[in-house]
Amino acid sequence: MGDTMTTPDFAAITARQRGVWARGDYAVVGTRITLISERLVDAADVRSGSRVLDVAGGSGTTALAAARCGADVVSLDYVTALQEAGRRRAAAEALPIDFVEGDAQSMPFADASFDAVVSAVGVMFAPDQEAAASEMLRVCRPGGTIAMANWTPEGFIGGLFRTVAAYAPPPAGLTPPPLWGTEERVRELIGGGVRDLEVRRRDFTFRFDSPEHFTAFFREHYGPTLVAFAGLDEEGRTALADDLTALARRFDRIGGDGPVAIPAEYLEVVATRS
Repeated sequence: MGDTMTTPDFAAITARQRGVWARGDYAVVGTRITLISERLVDAADVRSGSRVLDVAGGSGTTALAAARCGADVVSLDYVTALQEAGRRRAAAEALPIDFVEGDAQSMPFADASFDAVVSAVGVMFAPDQEAAASEMLRVCRPGGTIAMANWTPEGFIGGLFRTVAAYAPPPAGLTPPPLWGTEERVRELIGGGVRDLEVRRRDFTFRFDSPEHFTAFFREHYGPTLVAFAGLDEEGRTALADDLTALARRFDRIGGDGPVAIPAEYLEVVATRS
């Protein structure tokens, strides 16, 4: 008998993921990577007065960056608590961002509604990658901009995903999110609907007091690692913590016993909607 391919239950996986991202406090993680959003919005050349959609926007880090450019911004996410955090941040900066609860795989917007559609390490986590890519293309007007920042498989966060997956395997048949961080996969997903697609590998540097501090931070605040730890016994939790700490030590470019600086590679993508 030949091999049979498992078809993922995207609806069930999406519901589970929503619960995972609601755990911990991703808003705390998001503030650490603000530079990625600022760079992405600049690379997308977001213009004052343009209508911009931030897909899987979490607590609004990328939406805030776009709104500071004078854009009319909508931030889409399916985690209520993260959107509430985003509203507080927007209010503190007096930026009129519209936070809309919804799924990147089925967006509640009309065709060609936005001048720019952006996502910083967000849309890459949608279980149905083809549906999410199709939706980004659908809601962007012809001649508009699609821009993304996606963690690469080879980089530090790609290594984190593999480490966690060894203890908490993802659903069968699911395409790994870091494939969004390869030019080949990006062209497969959106290449048919864009022109002038440009990619650039960039690094964001995570900084912590020590490798152990990194592990403790992600264990407490980052939903996927928090949930992975919660599903293990004491021996498994110790082993996972040791592996994550070793990962941080391996990528650290400082060395020694003090603070760490950990380059995390991501793919910056900018394209024009056909």
